[in-house]
Amino acid sequence: MTRIPKILWIIALAALSGGASFSQLSAQNITGTWQGEIQPPQGKGLRIVIKVSTTDADKLAAVMYSIDQQSPAIPATTFTRNGSAIKMTVTPLNGTYEGKLNAEGNVIDGTWSQGAALPLKLTKATPETAWTIPEPPPPPKPMAADAKPAFEVATIKPSDPARPGKLFTVRGQEVITINTTLSDLITMAYDLHRQQISGGPAWFESDKYDITGKPEVPGQPNVAQLKMMLQKLLVDRFQLKFHTEKKELSAYAITIGKTGSKLTKSQSDPNGLPGLFFGRGTPGMTFNVRNATIAEVASVLQGSILDKPVVDQTGLSEKYDFLLKFTPDPGQGAGFGGPPQPPAADNLDAPPDIITAFQQQLGLKLENTKTQVGVMVIDRVAKPSEN
Repeated sequence: MTRIPKILWIIALAALSGGASFSQLSAQNITGTWQGEIQPPQGKGLRIVIKVSTTDADKLAAVMYSIDQQSPAIPATTFTRNGSAIKMTVTPLNGTYEGKLNAEGNVIDGTWSQGAALPLKLTKATPETAWTIPEPPPPPKPMAADAKPAFEVATIKPSDPARPGKLFTVRGQEVITINTTLSDLITMAYDLHRQQISGGPAWFESDKYDITGKPEVPGQPNVAQLKMMLQKLLVDRFQLKFHTEKKELSAYAITIGKTGSKLTKSQSDPNGLPGLFFGRGTPGMTFNVRNATIAEVASVLQGSILDKPVVDQTGLSEKYDFLLKFTPDPGQGAGFGGPPQPPAADNLDAPPDIITAFQQQLGLKLENTKTQVGVMVIDRVAKPSEN
């Protein structure tokens, strides 16, 4: 499952630390509740609350909430203070905050950057002025593991040609895709690369659709159930008929590097849905992975970025969190919209290509190989039926 995220405003901070000096600023107490409002380019502002405290090791620690979204706290990576200069890095969101503490120690005037830079002024709150942090909504109940769902109702509409990007997501029970072609839907539903599909019509990769649907079975579907629902939708609404063959194709194999993997096991609910999001970096691109197996990573890479099928040969079965930063080759990421990426040679700060990034940042290798894979041969397909 892939999607291109909007600016994410759900933020949290943890393990904050900074260099102290004997200046007046360093003596000020930065612990307490800080709050401010981010104003996105469109829509209402979002109120942010940061609660800063000290740990038993006499280090600073904090959590941050996006209270208008009733979000739980999400851990961040670093917070540094150098005199009046404040800097935070939130790796899971590919976000940074830089600000300056005023002389009175009650305002941090700064900028939050996450694809776009937006002002965020934080004011130290008192018990009387502090905003109430609402309880986050309970997590959705999972669908029964033995359920074999179909869509109870599904709306299929032509996409807005002016809308960039591509999205496949689940919100509660609702399944949503935006700007998805029949090729995208088949690769998602059957874990295939485009090279593993033969016989598609002329509009196979050009006509784009937005789909919204709800399963007939209560609860949030898991990954296998989502694929099952899409498969049934393709048969019912696109009249898909096919047969399969075996074929040897060039592919990428994901293996563990010589020094071992650098992956971090996810602390999220192991039964929860994975999150796999591509986004524009500054520069390059990011691949933000939450609560996903390497097999799921392989499926998304072959469906969205890489020019060959991808097979997982790591033997790893846990779910992981990571943020991969890479510079795409020409053509990679073109389906996500936005201006073309400049050549990496034009920017000395650009991250490496995806193969090098895999090895340096994850301790994994993407190796060229040849392997027998299944190929879908389309016998019949039609444009989707009316809603």
